Amino acid sequence: MIVNESNDKIYEIGLEDAQVIEAAPKGIPMDYKDLNALIREVVNLDYKKIIVNNVCGQRFIGAALQGDVELTINGIPGNDLGIFMDGPSIMINGNCEDQCGNTMNAGTIIIDGDCGDVVGLSSRGGNIFIKNNVGYRVGIHMKEYQNKCPVIIIGGTTGDYLGEYMAGGKIIVLGLEVLPDGTFYENKQPICGSNLGAGIHGGSIYLRTNDNLDQRLGVGTRCSELSIEEDKEIMAYVSEFCKIFNISLDGIRNMPFKAVKPISKRPFGGNYCSQLI
Repeated sequence: MIVNESNDKIYEIGLEDAQVIEAAPKGIPMDYKDLNALIREVVNLDYKKIIVNNVCGQRFIGAALQGDVELTINGIPGNDLGIFMDGPSIMINGNCEDQCGNTMNAGTIIIDGDCGDVVGLSSRGGNIFIKNNVGYRVGIHMKEYQNKCPVIIIGGTTGDYLGEYMAGGKIIVLGLEVLPDGTFYENKQPICGSNLGAGIHGGSIYLRTNDNLDQRLGVGTRCSELSIEEDKEIMAYVSEFCKIFNISLDGIRNMPFKAVKPISKRPFGGNYCSQLI
């Protein structure tokens, strides 16, 4: 038994039961700082699998965690889940709030539900799998670093400004409505909002749709068909998505993917220091 004292509070972890942490002992949610300190205390004891129950909006869970750690969250984590994370895997059995995967360097985040805005902000590595829908400005400022390439896969639909200012990485959107038993049908909502890829100057966005996306494209983008190499690459990620959420790959191919890419590496070059160009 570990006893952690913080601000005159005492919290307990039962090590016998797969390192389970109660995020709301006696029905009272822990302060996010105390919860994160407790998670790090367990990790420092070299435990690799941690379950956190009854999470209710605590922020920064998994912040800057490194190594081979598996974190399972039951509940709804708050903003900046997995911020600066470098290697661990996080499984959320529920929805997630904004800025999940902020500046993530490596690792995997799996969300068995919906996610909020600004997912994957400035991430430069790792994979984020989201079963259902996301909000606005997902993938903003994503980038690649050396051999690292961040990937976000969304089972449902997205809001406006998807992939805004992307400098690298991949975003894949399937446009599905996935039921709890793994069956799915086509989502009735538009697959994305307006200003798709606005300011993108690296990376690619792939959307599974028959829609004409021309009126939704942001500044500096173009829409094209997939190459054979691209199709093979993204289908590997789609297959992994289906395996994670126990979804049949059959039926995914009944609609084509469209690629959204940058026209230029400097889409706003004429607006800033144009006299130097």
